[in-house]
Order: sequence, then C-alpha cells, then structure tokens
Amino acid sequence: MAYLSDIEIAQKTAMSPITEIAKAAGIDDKYVEPYGKYKAKIDYSLLKESKRKNGKLILVTAITPTPAGEGKTTTTIGLADGLKRIGKNVMVALREPSLGPVFGVKGGAAGGGYAQVVPMEDINLHFTGDFHAIGAANNLLAAMLDNHIYQGNALNIDPRRITWRRCVDMNDRQLRFVTDGLGGRVNGVPREDGYDITVASEIMAVFCLASDIDDLKNRLSRIVVGYTYDEKPVTAGDLKAVGAMAALLKDALKPNLVQTLEHTPAIVHGGPFANIAHGCNSVIATKMAMKLGDYCVTEAGFGADLGAEKFLDIKYRFAGLTPSAVVVVATVRALKMHGGMDKKQLGEENLDALSKGLPNLLRHVHNIKDVYKLPCVVAVNRFPTDTDAEIALVIEKCRELGVNVRLSTVWADGGKGGVELAEEVVRLCEEKNKFTFSYELDEPIEKKIEDIVKKIYGGTGVNIAPAAKKEIDRLTALGFGNMPVCMAKTQYSFSDDMTKLGAPTGFTVTVRNVKVSAGAGFIVALTGDIMTMPGLPKSPAAERIDVDSDGKISGLF
Repeated sequence: MAYLSDIEIAQKTAMSPITEIAKAAGIDDKYVEPYGKYKAKIDYSLLKESKRKNGKLILVTAITPTPAGEGKTTTTIGLADGLKRIGKNVMVALREPSLGPVFGVKGGAAGGGYAQVVPMEDINLHFTGDFHAIGAANNLLAAMLDNHIYQGNALNIDPRRITWRRCVDMNDRQLRFVTDGLGGRVNGVPREDGYDITVASEIMAVFCLASDIDDLKNRLSRIVVGYTYDEKPVTAGDLKAVGAMAALLKDALKPNLVQTLEHTPAIVHGGPFANIAHGCNSVIATKMAMKLGDYCVTEAGFGADLGAEKFLDIKYRFAGLTPSAVVVVATVRALKMHGGMDKKQLGEENLDALSKGLPNLLRHVHNIKDVYKLPCVVAVNRFPTDTDAEIALVIEKCRELGVNVRLSTVWADGGKGGVELAEEVVRLCEEKNKFTFSYELDEPIEKKIEDIVKKIYGGTGVNIAPAAKKEIDRLTALGFGNMPVCMAKTQYSFSDDMTKLGAPTGFTVTVRNVKVSAGAGFIVALTGDIMTMPGLPKSPAAERIDVDSDGKISGLF
C-alpha cells in the first residue's frame, strides 16, 4: 500500500480561511492581523483585555529520541483534534520549526500524517518572518557592539571577553568559529568570533519568555554581551541597543494563528531548541491559548529530561504555567532501539529488546509522576508492526508505576485515533497535583546542576571543569547565582554521552563551561560535546526539497 507523504496529505486538505478559524476560537476581529488567507497574527493586547478564565494546560513530552521517531508533535496535534472530537473547546500551542532541521536531518516539524498544522510549507519555511526578526535583532546587537569598540570603546570593553555571537537560522558548521574584522582599520577590529543557530540565541529565549513588550525590553536591556577590562559585565542596555531591537521584534512578538487538518485552532510561536536552549514555545502564545480554550495542548522539545524539565523548572517559574496533566509519548520501535535492537529489524517482535529499552520510558514517567508530582499518561504511538504482546508489556510496566497507557493512531487516523487518549487526559485534568520543582532557586549553581543530573537524568554526580568552576564563581559574585539552570546536553541520552541509550546508571555529567543569559534569566550549563551551531549531515534533507513551475513544494517531509 502506497502512503502519501506528510506534505502530500497537507496539500490535499482544504483549509478554512483564517478569519473563520479566529471566529471559531472566539477571537474578535480587532485582534486579528491576517498574513494572507490562512495565517494571522494575534495582537497580544487580547491577553490584557480578555476576562475569560484560563483553561487547563496539557504538556506533551516524550522518551529519549531515537532515529525510529516518537511523534511528539504529531501526538500533540492529534490529541487536540481528539479533544475537539469529544466536544471540548481546545487550542494547540506549538513551536515554530527552525530551518536548520528542516534542511538537515529531521525535515519538517509541523506534525505528520493526518495530525498536522497547516499551511505546512509556510510553517516549515519563512512562515510570518519571526525567526528573521529574531536573527536581525541578534545581529544588530552584535554590529552595535563591534561598532562601539571601533568608535573608541567608551565602555572599556575587552575584545577578548566578548560573549555575544552572531546567528543564522541554518545548520552551518563553517561558522562555529570565525575571525572577523580583517582587512585594515576601516573594516573593524580583528577578533575571534562565531555564530549560533538562531534558535539557540538568547534573543530567542528572551522572545519566548517575555510577557509583553515592556517585559521584552527589560529583558533585552539585561543581556550581557561581554566584559570590560576590569571584568564588569556590559549589557545591551549599556550599548543603547534595546529600542531598536524591540522595534525589530514588536510584530514578531504577536503569536501566529493557524489550524490543524481538522480545523482546530493552533498557535505556533517561537522555537528554541530543547538541547541547547529551553525548548518551549512563547509564554505569550501558551497564555493566549489557555485564555481562548478550555484545554490548551502544548509540547516541549526532545525527551522529558530536556524540554519538560525546562518547561517546568524554567518556563513555569517565570510564567506560572502549571500543567494539569502530562502526556509522555513513546513508540515500541524506539524503545526496542533503546534496548539495543538495530533499526533495520524493528518490524520484528522482540520482547527482550523491548524489556531492555523500557527503563527509558519508565524513568521519564517516574520523573513526571514522582519528582514533579504531576498526573501522567503514556501515549504509545502505535505502528502496524507493533504486536499485541509488545503493547501488553508496555502497559504492564507502566501500570506498576501507577500510570495508564493509551494507544494513539493519530498519524493514520487523525483526531479519531486520539479520542481514547483525550478521554484519559480529561480525567487526569480533574486530579489534584502537588507540583514541586526539581531544585530550588536559592541553591548554589553547582547544586542545581547536580539536582538535575541526579533526580532527572539518573546520574551519580557532576564533573565541573576548571574553566566552568571559575565562571560559576564569577557569575555568583556578580549576583547571578539565584537563576534557574538551562542544561545544554545531547538529546539522545539521559547522560552527556549520546551512545548511552536506555536508562544508563553510574554515570557522571561533565560541565565544560557555563554562561549567563541574563535577559532570559537563566544560567546555561554546556555539557559534553554539545554545540550551539549544528552541522548538516552527509545527505541533508535540502537535497530532496524542490518546487515545480506552479510553485508547489515537494520533499519537505
């Protein structure tokens, strides 16, 4: 049987005009700014002017990723469509895809099969230009910083202590480390520099954590770009860059309204990676979705050790967004890979490999249920090759932790395949929870890192490299010690070693450096070999993307 690709399914779907979607979501015309026929921005003044009670928040997360795929975004969208099918007033809140993965390994990131947000091509490519605005603001700050030094350096900035990097929303390893300002005096001051991918920029984090335009400007002003010769921090506010940066971001800050294939309203806004940033869509978007729907379904990137941990320990702290229920997505195929099974053999029943891989799921479930103390359900994204015996084993092991399992077939069946999961989520939302953080803010930076490693990752401790220790001491002395910690770690393992699959034990995590994101309001701990600028693979997805003479795009996924 020949299956349609995601983009073919999306292109065959008749979308409703975005004005109708806005009306169905209860958004007054005065807040809607159409970007063509099927996209719109929503003015953030809606949040201040609406008197409607907030709906319940459902967080969708997943097991540790594998090449077999988990389908977290697909499940998020399918769950929302399932909630709509059982008569619930629901909104989806998702991140915008980065061009890096779109043209790199993962391909598009707007869901899959019959659980997608559309227009799929627009969302995966330029969309409404938010990422371009964020990149422009980031690079404006970089340009003003270097120009300040060139024009006489009144702030006494040490060029060797500049921490601010330029960015581009593309996987381009060539730009990780560069030397610029070459070519003589009129071309700038020579120095070592580098690029991050836009989704790892602090501007992206600030953008996603800001509550409104005033908070955005306050956060931008606190961004540390480097240090003076006498080791005092220099900020974007010191460089008088804040107003211009905010002007570039003011329209981007308005959340984007689109729809699912089943015409459920969806807000797609912001897109920090979860392995090198905090991995959640914007606070404004999530709050707006909660204001508009009785249920808001959102997701956090990669496994629950990354996106969900940062959602709960960082985003919740800033925005007060406590989920009423958490969904942990898993596939039998991925769990068998965690158990050591080769990807080419995943279609075969193998209870032994599944048993060896199941601890990965169980550790994620334990963290949600017993560390954060939140109601939880496991959604098994079922494939045709999954056997009844394999599904029964997953159900049995989750039941031992007091957590139910619901099968999801949303990829093939859309919202219909998410109805059972939706009913369980509604039930969980009525349970009371006693949410707790995994660490307290007043703990020393090292202790917060250690708490995450021990409680969430299952490790035995942390190795702090001498350079990282020195920076921790300096940041603490500068008054940054009470911030939450954003761990930059491989997404492929609980540990900082991507080859350690399943639920490894007895490992330590090495922190090689730390830096302050003062505007975002957190400390970034860089572990293992993590990079803030990915590279393209040997055969990038970009090689298979094309557009025909009628403007129809193919190959996005």
